[in-house]
Amino acid sequence: MRFSIMTLILEKEELGPGIKSLTLLSPLISKKTKPGHFIVLRVSEKGERIPLTIADSNPEKGTIRIVCQEVGKTTKQLGKLNNGEEIPDVVGPLGNPSEIRRFGTVAIVAGGVGIAEAYPTARALKMAGNRVITIVGARNKDLLIMLDEIRRVSDQVFTITDDGSSGRKGLVTDQLGELLEKGTSIDRIIAVGPTIMMKAVSDLTKRYNIPTIASLNPIMIDATGMCGGCRVFIGGKTKFACVDGPEFDAHEVDFEQLLRRLGTYKESEKI
Repeated sequence: MRFSIMTLILEKEELGPGIKSLTLLSPLISKKTKPGHFIVLRVSEKGERIPLTIADSNPEKGTIRIVCQEVGKTTKQLGKLNNGEEIPDVVGPLGNPSEIRRFGTVAIVAGGVGIAEAYPTARALKMAGNRVITIVGARNKDLLIMLDEIRRVSDQVFTITDDGSSGRKGLVTDQLGELLEKGTSIDRIIAVGPTIMMKAVSDLTKRYNIPTIASLNPIMIDATGMCGGCRVFIGGKTKFACVDGPEFDAHEVDFEQLLRRLGTYKESEKI
């Protein structure tokens, strides 16, 4: 069941340069939300529809939390809204929830704003009795978000930055690869973040035959499976990220095709 209604902004927080957290009053969505779900919103009547993962929900308070990075027109408009203002169209929860059960040891590898997306899944996996290892990466320390929340639900946390300003200098796959080379027992890996990062994680874990899940982020329009804009190829078959995902077996994902599709409208997006 999905709900769409004028939605009040209760709290706005800046997590990093160009990264905003918004807590929204949405009792109906909050009651149905599970880890892995997302919403689609429009900032104005003639605006584009954009998907955003639900980073947290509180059914008792009737709230959901979203995190967005200002990279285009709509996310910049969203970032300018303040407490007490309303978002005209919010629909959700959408997609399929994360698979939550006791796997053993789960490694969550998150990059950029994917850290916010990974948090509710990490929390649920911890509550299900798993040992949770979280590897978070960003270009620099200012873009490492929600670390306090991540640490509360993880047994181990590794921070990685491109420039070495926090934690290890390098890529998230450097840390993951080191853990695997040392023989760390990991039963399941979840990758959330930039597509190229998830591809690198998948390529690495294939060599160790560790089940790996990727949360895909293709171009999405209506998020109901009607438009076909978010189609991805999984194990040679066409799937729609909005209704079949967004999480898929990473080793089955055609990442090369997904990367090509994501680059299709780059010039138009810049304009």
